[in-house]
Amino acid sequence: MTWPWRVAAVVVAALLRALGATWRIERTGPDPLDADAPFLGAIWHGGLFCAAHRFRDRGIAIAVSRSRDGDRIDAVLSALGFGPSPRGSSSRGGVAALAGLIRTAQAGRSLGLLCDGPRGPARVCKPGVIAAARATGLPLHPIGIAARPALRFPSWDRVFLPLPFARVVFEFAPPLRVPRAATREEVEAWRQSVEAAIESAQRRAEARFDRR
Repeated sequence: MTWPWRVAAVVVAALLRALGATWRIERTGPDPLDADAPFLGAIWHGGLFCAAHRFRDRGIAIAVSRSRDGDRIDAVLSALGFGPSPRGSSSRGGVAALAGLIRTAQAGRSLGLLCDGPRGPARVCKPGVIAAARATGLPLHPIGIAARPALRFPSWDRVFLPLPFARVVFEFAPPLRVPRAATREEVEAWRQSVEAAIESAQRRAEARFDRR
């Protein structure tokens, strides 16, 4: 990556830190950060800005695709205090990414996955999430994220960026543990279960804004 992009990544990270400092954060459910133990956080791609701010400066490793956009995301994550990103995706370098996630978990660090990335469809869980949970043995925490008011981008994932002083809700579902001995058929059942758990947490987070 060229030095202008590295400088830009530092600037973007600084702006997100400053913006996030104004947000009014609400948490419901078992926040994995309270347990002070390694975990695997699972969110939909649309909540990545909120998650990047919430989980910053803890050395958490986020799997990032092998692409130019992935390079830029990795640079921003590094400036936010995340650990080195295992690189790969469902279409490119998936095995290498999984190996990187396993090594990171063995080193005692937490992981984060954008479960419907990198290209969607939105809010459909990819099987690589289950492979990571099974291989690492880490508890998988489904997380729903919503915010108002927020700027929503016209992308496939409808990613949103909370505006200054926005209310941001994190809905933490109970953790799941995918058994290492899960068969291929069981992996698909787990994929559906994780997808349902994240979606349920997401809908509960969004519903918090309908109660006021």
